[in-house]
Amino acid sequence: MDFKQSIEYCFKHYADFTGHAQRPEFWWFFLFCLLVSMALGFVSAMISIVFSLATLVPNLAVGARRLHDTNRTGWWQLIALVPILGIIILIVFFATKGEEANNKYGR
Repeated sequence: MDFKQSIEYCFKHYADFTGHAQRPEFWWFFLFCLLVSMALGFVSAMISIVFSLATLVPNLAVGARRLHDTNRTGWWQLIALVPILGIIILIVFFATKGEEANNKYGR
């Protein structure tokens, strides 16, 4: 999945918390949201905040799908609330290679 396909798919399935997301889908969408948010931050902090809030559900959905690919529940995203260590653990989970075989979240 390339950059454009990832963005289109994530916005098309913005509230789909089922299924799987391969690493490229997740990281391309993450990069898109980060770059747009930073660019909008130079224009106006308020516009950047609005964009970040508007993409919150799609980010949570693709994060849950990515965790499903590694055979973890999407609720693991809540570990990000633990300062520093939680974010590090979540990044490791997101960067881990997904399972080749079917898991309890389907394929």
